[in-house]
Amino acid sequence: MAKSALPRIELAKPAREVLARSLSDYLKTELDVEVSGFDAHFLLDFVLERLGPYIYNQALYDAQALISAKLEALGDAVLDLEKPAKV
Repeated sequence: MAKSALPRIELAKPAREVLARSLSDYLKTELDVEVSGFDAHFLLDFVLERLGPYIYNQALYDAQALISAKLEALGDAVLDLEKPAKV
């Protein structure tokens, strides 16, 4: 299957606000760096652009593993319904 570029990650405005505020709080608390307002949103865009594809891909791998495990369990459950055949 051909790979295509990951489209830009779009977040709802409330989510963007929460994440930008969270970045600001983290930088202030952990690094004593003040970043807020437009700069925090600009940093969030950078993080989403650069780290987003890795997080997105890992989420896909995790979902695939979960689905595979569920399908295997479903297959086992179907086989549990097997009745002995009289020969």
